[in-house]
Amino acid sequence: MSSSQGAPAFTNPIVKWIDRRLPIFTFMHHEYGVFPTPRNFNYWWSFGGIAMVMLITMIVTGIVLAMNYTPHVDFAFDSVERIMRDVNYGWLLRYLHVNGASFFFIAVFIHIFRGLYYGSYKNPRELLWILGVVILLLMMATAFMGYVLPWGQMSFWGATVITNLFSALPVIGDPIVTLLWGGFSVDNPTLNRFFSLHYLLPFVIVGVVVLHVTAMHVAGSNNPIGIDPKGPQDTLPFSPYYVTKDGFAVVAFLLVYLAFVFFAPDFFGEPENYVKADRLVTPPHIVPEWYFLPFYAILRAVPDKLGGVLAMFGAILVLFVLPWLDTARVRSARFRPIYKWFFWLLVVDCFVLGYCGANPPEGYFIPLSRVATLYYFAHFLVILPVLGKIERPLPLPNSIAESVLGGARK
Repeated sequence: MSSSQGAPAFTNPIVKWIDRRLPIFTFMHHEYGVFPTPRNFNYWWSFGGIAMVMLITMIVTGIVLAMNYTPHVDFAFDSVERIMRDVNYGWLLRYLHVNGASFFFIAVFIHIFRGLYYGSYKNPRELLWILGVVILLLMMATAFMGYVLPWGQMSFWGATVITNLFSALPVIGDPIVTLLWGGFSVDNPTLNRFFSLHYLLPFVIVGVVVLHVTAMHVAGSNNPIGIDPKGPQDTLPFSPYYVTKDGFAVVAFLLVYLAFVFFAPDFFGEPENYVKADRLVTPPHIVPEWYFLPFYAILRAVPDKLGGVLAMFGAILVLFVLPWLDTARVRSARFRPIYKWFFWLLVVDCFVLGYCGANPPEGYFIPLSRVATLYYFAHFLVILPVLGKIERPLPLPNSIAESVLGGARK
C-alpha cells in the first residue's frame, strides 16, 4: 500500500480487483490503518480489542458446541457429559467456552471502569457509551441463558428463581414469566427457548459492537488526559503502533485465560451444577455466576420483591443516563483529585456487593449489602451531580503532545 495520504494503492492484483468493485480494503485501510488515534493511549485502552477477541472466541466455540448439544430436559445434561468425554477435544471446547464467558466479562468490566475513570461517556461520546451499556445488557442475557443449558441443579433453580422475579412486575409480570417459560413451570419449552436465544444473541451483540465501533470512529477516541487532539502532532496512525501494542496485550490476556482453561477449568464453576437438575431437591444456596453477584446482592438488599427487582435493573439503567448525571467539565480523573477517590470507592463497593451476593442473605451480609447498594446509587445520583459543581479540577495541558513530553501531571 501507499503512504497514509490519500487513497491507498494496492499492489496485489486480486485485492485491487475486489477493492474496485467493493472497497472493503480501502475501508479497512482508512478505519484500521491510517485512522488517527491519540498518541498517549495506555494499556487500559487495549481491553476493547481484547473483548472483541473474546467475543469471537465465544461465538466460534459456541457454534461447535451447539452441533453436539441436545436441548431437551431428558438429554441436555447427558449431552454435555458426552461432549466432555466422547467428542474429540470436546472438553477443550467446553472449557474454552465456559471460562471464556468469565474472561469476556472481565475484559468488558475493565473496559467500563476505564471509561468511568477517564470520562469516556462525556460529550461527544454519549451514544458510544449508551451502545456499550446495551452490549452489557445483551451479554448478561446471553450468559444467563447459557448458564441454564447444562441443565444441572444450579442451572434449573437459577432459571426458576430469576425468571420468577418478573412476576413481581404489576400487570405484565405474569405474562412475561409465562412467555419465558413457554408453559407454567421451567421445563422443556423453557430450555428450547433459552437455547435458541443463547445461539442468536451473540450475533445481535456483534451488530451492536459494529455500531459501537462506528460511533467511536465518528466521535474519536478519548484518551488518558481527556482532551481532544489539536493537530497531527497529537495523533498516531492506528497501524502499526496500536496494532502492535494491542496485539501484545491480547497475547498476555490470552495466556492468563488459557492458564485457567488448562490448569483450573472449574475455578469459576459451582459444584452443584455438576449434578443433574432435580425439581424435587432445592440446593442449599442458589448462587448465580460471579459476574451477576453484585446485581444479585442489590436484588436481595431490598426487602420488598418488586423493589429489589427495580433496584437490580436500575443498577444497569442508571448507566444509560450517566453522561447527563456527571456535571463536571473535565473528563479525566487525572485532573479531578476528589472524584478520583470516589471512583475507587465505587470499585471497592462493587467488590463488596459481589462478596455479599456470593454469601447467604443472613447475618452481617444483609446490612452490608444494603449499605453497599445505597452507596452504589448515591455515587451516580448524588455524588456525581454535586461533585461536578463544587470540585476544582487541576489545570489541563495545552495538548496531548505536551502531556506526552512531560508537561502534564501524572
